[in-house]
Amino acid sequence: MSIDWALAVAVSVIFFQYSPVATSVVFVLLQLIFIPTLGGSIGHRMVGLRVVPVAGGWIGPWRGVVRSVLLGIVLPALVWDSDQRGFHDKIAGTVLIRA
Repeated sequence: MSIDWALAVAVSVIFFQYSPVATSVVFVLLQLIFIPTLGGSIGHRMVGLRVVPVAGGWIGPWRGVVRSVLLGIVLPALVWDSDQRGFHDKIAGTVLIRA
């Protein structure tokens, strides 16, 4: 996630002269675009991780939207269970795995 945040900050600096709101929006947009299409964000893929539905199959757009919006809120990502799954993953029905 820190790789994705760094990318969002870089885009914000280049195009918006570093705006915290723009950084957050870019971060969520990166998640929205790449999780359903690549199976993970750029940072996930760089370190060998994938986001998959708990039930298997394709993550689909709605799970990506739910997960991304909750990540943008931040709080659900700070709460996790005994399996180390974040609240954003539990609500979206996803899990982060090694690819």
